[in-house]
Amino acid sequence: MIEEGVLKNPDVDAIIGLHLWNNLPLGTVGVRSGALMAAVECFRCTVLGKGGHGAMPHQTVDSIVVSAQIVNALQTIVARNVNPIESAVVTVGEFHAGTVHNVIADTARMSGTVRYFNPAMEGYLSKRIEQVIAGICQSQGASYELDYWHLYPPVINDAKIAELVRSVASDVVETPAGIVPECQTMGGEDMSFFLQAVPGCYFFLGSANPAKDLAYPHHHPRFDFDETALAMGTEIFVRCVEKFCQ
Repeated sequence: MIEEGVLKNPDVDAIIGLHLWNNLPLGTVGVRSGALMAAVECFRCTVLGKGGHGAMPHQTVDSIVVSAQIVNALQTIVARNVNPIESAVVTVGEFHAGTVHNVIADTARMSGTVRYFNPAMEGYLSKRIEQVIAGICQSQGASYELDYWHLYPPVINDAKIAELVRSVASDVVETPAGIVPECQTMGGEDMSFFLQAVPGCYFFLGSANPAKDLAYPHHHPRFDFDETALAMGTEIFVRCVEKFCQ
């Protein structure tokens, strides 16, 4: 959309967006300046060993053993290479290897995701991941194939526009909980590309209502939300435009 000129002719001065958020109760708004959501990077790795009989491991290069070491070692990147004051995640969410109990697998495949808030970390985690994989494979006599790609940069809100949203939301939302500034999440969002191009704010609109059994988290099979939130979101959008244009 940006490449096709959606922010041009006329030029867009600012942008706001919201995400219905069942992690917050109805009647709350999560808004903060700076990093709100994380960068999203993905990787897919195939470890190539040498298969053989499970009773004769000395004749093989066990791709499962090698890959298990990689999975464990990847966690040390966040634990020992990332500044403890920063936040980052390296998750292996998929692992496939082997076909039968007494055969050492020649190939193991894994995939995962990487998250961080600080744009300065771009490129660093991908480099360390490959260093870890290469080092373990070399020490065990295996080889590897690695695909790594960047999906989204972090969602970083402009301080001025975030304050605009905060001030408007304070008038619209009349519950005691009100504005929730501690609402960061390692989830990712392509709104980040718009925020790189123009000043803006992405915020969370609380939509959970346990009293109506509408509090299941996102991606849960029973996910649903209290549609009362929709009117609040619309009013916040309209008032933000009015206030910005004053």
